[in-house]
Amino acid sequence: MKAIKKFPYPYLIKQLPQPTAFVDNDHILVSASDSWIHNFDAIQENSMGSEVYKLFASHSEFHFDDLKRCLKGDKTHKLRHKNIDNSEDVWYESIFTPWFDERENLLGTIIQTNNITQEAIKDAELKRMNTLLKAKSEVAKVGSWEYDIAQDKITWCDMTKRIHGVPKSYVPNVNEGIAFYKQGYSRNRISMLFHNLLEKGVPFSERLVIITHDGKERWVAAGGKAIKKDGKVVKLFGTFQDVNEHVVAENKTRESEQLLTTLIDNLPLNVFIKDKNSRKILVNKSECEYLGLKPKDLIGKTDFDLYDKDVAQISRDEDLEVMRTLKPMLGQETINVRKDGSITNFLTSKIPLLDMNGKVYGLIGMSMDITHMKQKEDQLRNLINVTAVQNKKLINFAHIVSHNLRSHTANFSMLLDFLIKERDGSERERIMKMLSYASDNLLETLENLNEVVDISTNINMDKKSMNLNESIIKVQQNLSAFLERNKVEFINSVPDDLTVPSVPAYLESIVLNLVTNAVKYRKTNAHPVISLTAKKQEDSVIFSISDNGLGIDLNRYGNKIFGMYKTFHNNKDARGLGLYIIKNQIEAMGGNITVNSEVGVGTTFNVYFNEENQ
Repeated sequence: MKAIKKFPYPYLIKQLPQPTAFVDNDHILVSASDSWIHNFDAIQENSMGSEVYKLFASHSEFHFDDLKRCLKGDKTHKLRHKNIDNSEDVWYESIFTPWFDERENLLGTIIQTNNITQEAIKDAELKRMNTLLKAKSEVAKVGSWEYDIAQDKITWCDMTKRIHGVPKSYVPNVNEGIAFYKQGYSRNRISMLFHNLLEKGVPFSERLVIITHDGKERWVAAGGKAIKKDGKVVKLFGTFQDVNEHVVAENKTRESEQLLTTLIDNLPLNVFIKDKNSRKILVNKSECEYLGLKPKDLIGKTDFDLYDKDVAQISRDEDLEVMRTLKPMLGQETINVRKDGSITNFLTSKIPLLDMNGKVYGLIGMSMDITHMKQKEDQLRNLINVTAVQNKKLINFAHIVSHNLRSHTANFSMLLDFLIKERDGSERERIMKMLSYASDNLLETLENLNEVVDISTNINMDKKSMNLNESIIKVQQNLSAFLERNKVEFINSVPDDLTVPSVPAYLESIVLNLVTNAVKYRKTNAHPVISLTAKKQEDSVIFSISDNGLGIDLNRYGNKIFGMYKTFHNNKDARGLGLYIIKNQIEAMGGNITVNSEVGVGTTFNVYFNEENQ
């Protein structure tokens, strides 16, 4: 160890509040304050005369070449270092200043060391934040800019320059910066925003389009704020972000949403989306038109707000079942009864709506109005029923024709055979008269069959609203002599204003046949009494004709009453055709006829005129 140079006032140096050390030109520690020695964890009596390198050996975060350069003594230097012997990091900053005597001879270096741990921590945090911000800036493509009003100088960070497509060496100015914005709306808008920021300090944040240095259009998010001093704007700064991909994606999404909305709105289906509480969160045009409401009036509504309570409860139960089981309900016939009482038949499907995690958060519903189809189906069913009835009648009619004509032809054949074989003149004349009678009977049969055919083939004849009482009075007038000769008590209780849907000729035929039958089958020991009544019942009118005649044994003849050529009394005028004809007439108009009768008491016929078939 070299001899320690004598140093004046060592006790003063030792007590210096600022950690200070004196090192000679050979880099030997010749004097130091206690606080300086403490910073280097050196024992005071052993530290003097030591090379200062040995003391710095317990410190890190610097290079020894830097330390040598600081000890040259030619000018002031700074060096940061950290004590690695402590359990906690302690940072120092040492200032190396040349040490001269009174003749300006260089004696060595004065070292002043300060504890800068807090400052170093802040610097490290700031560095970390800057690194993080830079990384985020790279990922988010966010740059920054500053404008110094006094110096009329604008500064762009590297990211801002990269977004503009200019080199890092590029030096912008305000006019050039504004010129990068696309001519038209974007350039006019940024000019106005920058002016308001500069003059009034009004901040802005706007999405606009720029034209990069290589001529490409890009969407950017430009923002700006002002720094004021004494109420005056002195500096501007802001952010500059490349949002082109985001905006393009948004536009594509918006276009897709518009396309989907257009598609859904023009579907011939009612489409809706409900949340877990069955509140509508989306409806299409068809759903709005069906309910007669605007979308804003439907959003948030449930079926209980729109439909009959019972129907709404059924719909809610369906919703819960679909959301609980996650199984779609497809093509189910449903009936909607709206608040105004109108009824619609729908073919409805409901599909559970799932989030990214597979959890249900609502459902999608689609309904097709099949009311018209159901009406057509009912009409078709009615047509099938009518066809079945007509077919049955046709078969019965074929049997009747076959039977009756076969009987006539057999009779003709036998009579002709007799005529050929007979030689006696008088007998041949008698046979000729029999052939004449047979011919007349055949013609009558053919006329009867033609009448039945005419009724059966004219089922679509136009019906009119006929006043029932007027038709009865007309029949009564036409039969006045007949009724008077038979001393008939005619009681007409039909209301004067009651109307029925009927073919005019059929209505007169029905009344005429029923009245004449009541007279024909009267009791011989009592005057006939005929009572006519009528009343409305739901969608039909019931017309009743009652008599006090012989009556019919329904147990015996009940299934034959309306058959062709069926008679139940030994009346020489009975042909067994009237009831068969009026039954066909009534059914051709969509009505029905029934009979109640008791032997020796009388008979009541009830004719049903259906108004709904009008």
